[in-house]
Amino acid sequence: MNRSLLTFLLLLAVLSGCNYSEIIGPDGNALGGNYRAPFKKSPASSTVVFDFTPAPGQFVNEDYDAATMEEACSYAQDRLASGKFVSLGGFGGYIVVGFDHSIMRTGGYDFGIMSNAYDGSSEPGIVWVMQDENGNGLPDDTWQELKGSESESEGTVHDYEVTYYRPSADNQPVKWTDNQGVSGKIPYMKAYHHQPSYYPEWIGADQYTLKGTMLPGRSYDKYGDGTMWISPDYGTGYADNHNSTDFDMFEFKGNTVPINYFKICSELDYIDFIKVQSGINAVCGKIGEISTEVCGFVDLALAR
Repeated sequence: MNRSLLTFLLLLAVLSGCNYSEIIGPDGNALGGNYRAPFKKSPASSTVVFDFTPAPGQFVNEDYDAATMEEACSYAQDRLASGKFVSLGGFGGYIVVGFDHSIMRTGGYDFGIMSNAYDGSSEPGIVWVMQDENGNGLPDDTWQELKGSESESEGTVHDYEVTYYRPSADNQPVKWTDNQGVSGKIPYMKAYHHQPSYYPEWIGADQYTLKGTMLPGRSYDKYGDGTMWISPDYGTGYADNHNSTDFDMFEFKGNTVPINYFKICSELDYIDFIKVQSGINAVCGKIGEISTEVCGFVDLALAR
């Protein structure tokens, strides 16, 4: 047997004997057996949308017809794959995505969330991460909310809940009540978004409740005449948030897009799923509701 063949067979034996528990994580310890290493051709971007449950909003049901959650997720995945924004609607609306591999914590920025934020237009989304603890490939384990700079700020409400009610007729606002005794509505913007309803068509119930952390609304009418609404940034740790620290313009798939960078919390060596949730309950005149938009999710270790 020649030396080259012998070397190849020995290498094959070594590789065959490797398992995920032998992959060393950021703390020098072996990762658990459910860690999924990237394949040679693994894309840096997310590959699947598991859940798309927006709050009512002016972009919901616009130019698409989704009668089931499966169809809604397919719509959202197609949008993300082409770099187009997906709107999460008013407070609490969310999207859950996954990758074909686990994202390892590196000690620096680990993943990015692309959006359509710009100076004066931040619509911050709360970010959650999950590790596939049971190894079934589904986001059914424990979500961990990434702490942002506003987590302990005055006006931030944890365990906030809003219930949205299906309108009784077309071309009507969507009413809501919250667990603080406040009520309001998502306005119907007929001049700009004239689909019959902003209530998600694939939600069969006549009401549904969304829960999470609500950040204080800070948007203001700059001139007092409704011609220019300003939505300032919210520090760090949020998606769709234009700031001077974790925001950048990112070259990806031939385009330059706004992006926020995130670090995986120290309790986790890696993650498998990401959730973004619209974090503001506010309306800005003719601009409509504050709604987080996302345009893509990327594993920075593979994108660099």
